[in-house]
Amino acid sequence: MKPIRLLCALGLALVTVAELDAAEALTRREWLVDGVRREALVYVPPSAKSAATPVVFAFHGHGGTMGHAARTFGYHTLWPEALVVYPQGLPTPGRLTDPAGKKSGWQSRIGDQGDRDLKFFDALLAALQADYRVDEKRRYATGHSNGGSFTYLLWAARGDQFAALAPSAAPAGRNLALLKPKPVLHVAGEKDALVKFAWQQQTMNALRKLNDCGEGKPWAKDCTVYESKRGAPVVTFLHSGAHQFPAAAPALIVRFFQETVAP
Repeated sequence: MKPIRLLCALGLALVTVAELDAAEALTRREWLVDGVRREALVYVPPSAKSAATPVVFAFHGHGGTMGHAARTFGYHTLWPEALVVYPQGLPTPGRLTDPAGKKSGWQSRIGDQGDRDLKFFDALLAALQADYRVDEKRRYATGHSNGGSFTYLLWAARGDQFAALAPSAAPAGRNLALLKPKPVLHVAGEKDALVKFAWQQQTMNALRKLNDCGEGKPWAKDCTVYESKRGAPVVTFLHSGAHQFPAAAPALIVRFFQETVAP
């Protein structure tokens, strides 16, 4: 084999091994929150105890699981230098589906379900801060569908804890009135029939107004960035699909997070 081809092959092998190591490093952890057992899959980079480390909280959609979120989002493989947490939701009545609440999900408003999921987040963050050197200026949250709605709720209720957020397929709803300017990337499918695109468009318009944004310009494929006079840009990723989480989204969300550090 020629030297250049050999080096390329070795480089590819090293990347593959690194991705496998990150995937295998997920650890299931448990917490007792108000007497209820809560759990999450957690990826911890080797340097987390010695160096200031970014952290990403990634929330599955209604009916999802932490395992499926880890496989679908894959933030720990895309950003192996970051702490990544995939929390598991509890049975929750859905606003659009599953009114009986047989499937897992997240509270949609402050005060719902006794704020069980906000308390869970607080417990997660406290545990990470106790065990590792969490970078206070690089904490992020993202989620799809019901997980996206919970991301907006976290912004409303715990906004000071985050440098940036990235909801997908979710409107801000009543949480919008409680939001303070913050960098955000919103993912929306133009053919979304479940969480209608028009609802999400209203949210994106409101976010640009909230963050005092100007005209948009291309940021990546299907993405537009609206720079902010408040230092809180809004990025919209509008794909041609429906309610699914697009395959291109994780890498774009990681890029957005890596480019955003809290003042």
